[in-house]
Amino acid sequence: MTGSVTRLAAAATALAITLTMAACSGGAPAGDGPQQQKKDEGAEPEAAPQAPQLIGDGSTAFTGAQPNQPAIEVLEPGQAPPQFVVFSWDGAGEDGNRLFSRFRQIARDNDAHMTYFLSGVYLLPEDQRHAYEPPGRSAGASDIGYLKDENIAATLEQLRGAWLDGSEIGTHFNGHFCGPGGVGSWSPEDWVSETEQAKWMVKNWRTTTGWEDDEPLPFDYEEELIGGRTPCLEGQDALLAAAGELGLRYDSSGNGTQVWPSQREGVWDIPLQAVPMPGRAFETLAMDYNFMVNQSGPGSGDPSRWGEWETQMREGLLQGFQRAFDGNRAPLIIGNHFNGWNGGIYMDAIEDVVTDVCPREEVRCVSFRQLVDWLDAQDPAVLEELRGLGVGEAPAGGWGAFPAGPAPAEGAEVAEPVREEDAETGV
Repeated sequence: MTGSVTRLAAAATALAITLTMAACSGGAPAGDGPQQQKKDEGAEPEAAPQAPQLIGDGSTAFTGAQPNQPAIEVLEPGQAPPQFVVFSWDGAGEDGNRLFSRFRQIARDNDAHMTYFLSGVYLLPEDQRHAYEPPGRSAGASDIGYLKDENIAATLEQLRGAWLDGSEIGTHFNGHFCGPGGVGSWSPEDWVSETEQAKWMVKNWRTTTGWEDDEPLPFDYEEELIGGRTPCLEGQDALLAAAGELGLRYDSSGNGTQVWPSQREGVWDIPLQAVPMPGRAFETLAMDYNFMVNQSGPGSGDPSRWGEWETQMREGLLQGFQRAFDGNRAPLIIGNHFNGWNGGIYMDAIEDVVTDVCPREEVRCVSFRQLVDWLDAQDPAVLEELRGLGVGEAPAGGWGAFPAGPAPAEGAEVAEPVREEDAETGV
């Protein structure tokens, strides 16, 4: 990896670029807690607490603790967990459709935080592309292309604002190589190289663009980057084997169901989840791309059906939400792309879901970082009991009797309850 980073640094110069942003797909189709700080509708994000301390070439900076973070509470006996919902975005670049800025505003309006999985190449100018050395591919190769200058600048602006909003900047890695010979065949060492290069692109955009006077990103990406999602949900096992070396705390590259997450290789494994697909006899992953593939195939389809398909996605996500809320309260994990497939219906469906569920009582729309901070603060025994609840399964005695605690050993004597009148007063 050090050789790749050295070559990246050597290649960094000022530039101009020409390719527009290409959207990335999300994989094949699949079968009372923290209180968020309330903000006035449309309010500007709280300012970072101190003057920037530039890091490296000044592309990033330490500005103190991230603002606009929820408090963390430890569950008490008999207390229902909050219903967490994580909205996450693969690729996370700002092109002419301005979807990044749109959903930042939607999040602010609805007391929501989100996770933006940045593709590192979205900050690397195209005429610097050969500085990127993807595993198993030629230098500069990328299946999602590179951004124009104005789109790199716009993406930087949204990344700054998103972090100050309280949201998280994760990684979608770089070249988005799927299928045979792609990320699914990579070794742990390949993932280390890919991740370190993604961080380098974020930490050195001033050098590669030549924009030396532009405002830095207000965070140290070495500290900010604690998780991501692999392209097309491929290659997770090898990535997790490298997670300790990379300092990752979670990964969201798996296929799962609506149950409480567990850890693998010391990392929180928080997969996308199967949710109902109304009118169909199967479920699909809670991701725009997967709904689309099951509706029109891997691309836009008949415009006369767009309204039907938008309703199907919105209602499928809401049914998944309600199943969790009324059942085991497992965090609902939703993945998306800033893309206008089928006339933008999936973006409209997501907006409807955000505005419906995030303002509700007992609901917390959080980033992955905020979710794992909460998980790490809980009693492991309580989390283990939560994991014992199946999809849509509420505790047998209700949340007031949760957690039930360990059952008495066979043959053990069970103490009789002490009546109030028999209790010692200590007087």
